[in-house]
Amino acid sequence: MPDTTVGFVGLGIMGLPMAENLLDAGYEVVGHNRSNEPVEELVAAGGKDGGSPTGVAEESDVVLLCLPDSPDVERVVLGDENEDAPLIDGLSEGMTVIDHSTISPVVAEEIAAELTERGIELLDAPISGGEGGAIEGTLSIMVGGSEEVLDEQRDLLDVMGETVTHCGPSGAGQTTKAANQIVVAAQMVGVSEALVFASQAGADLESVVEAISGGAAGCWTLDNRAPDMIQGEFDPGFFAEYQYKDLRIATDAGEAFGAPMPQTELAHELYKSMVANDMGQDDNSGVMQVIEMLAGEEARTEE
Repeated sequence: MPDTTVGFVGLGIMGLPMAENLLDAGYEVVGHNRSNEPVEELVAAGGKDGGSPTGVAEESDVVLLCLPDSPDVERVVLGDENEDAPLIDGLSEGMTVIDHSTISPVVAEEIAAELTERGIELLDAPISGGEGGAIEGTLSIMVGGSEEVLDEQRDLLDVMGETVTHCGPSGAGQTTKAANQIVVAAQMVGVSEALVFASQAGADLESVVEAISGGAAGCWTLDNRAPDMIQGEFDPGFFAEYQYKDLRIATDAGEAFGAPMPQTELAHELYKSMVANDMGQDDNSGVMQVIEMLAGEEARTEE
């Protein structure tokens, strides 16, 4: 039975099942979320309500974060006028913070530097695998920061992730996640174009998905999302508005590092269109709907 108490701030679509897996593995979990309902679910599963980021830190040995964007992580960890009980007020020298959010690599480096001055370690450890991966404990976790600290926390991370990879110093986890999202977006847009094309040409979409999944086009999106896409089912496993945010991080980083991103810029605009058309809460595979809007016709299997 683990004797580590884990704090978890950010119990959203990904964070709550991750925290519940830690409970199932025998860890004590103290949680906090901006809205109360996920905290109540955590408590019902055997966790504890920390009351605030400060309260979570005070009762924990290690603290995990899973928040929407860079400003949220800065606010929760370091505090601002909207956060009067930040994590940093409850952290003690020698503790470790593991940030599973997807944020700017630059911001990750800045927060790591500030915590290091106080004797606190930060691992930037963004995740991939969607809600299903969070529930099943099969996430891919990309880690930046001290490899020694990662080794100390690996048992904890192994509960939530099937693949835990050290990617380099602080910020490298976020850089790797940006690369991941570039590929994910390319898959989502490419599969959407292929399905709309096949539908316009009169092909049977179920047969198309089956045929191309087994060849060189085979990919995660075809295996895990295409069957729902051709049914018009876009219940979120990963919000489209988060994909849009992640692509903004990627394109901003590409600009900073001088990396050309023609395909990613296009995907960024398509996801912007989703958000502008009130589709931001759909799954990121819902970008197919934008391609359908351009075609003037939906691509669906016959009932």
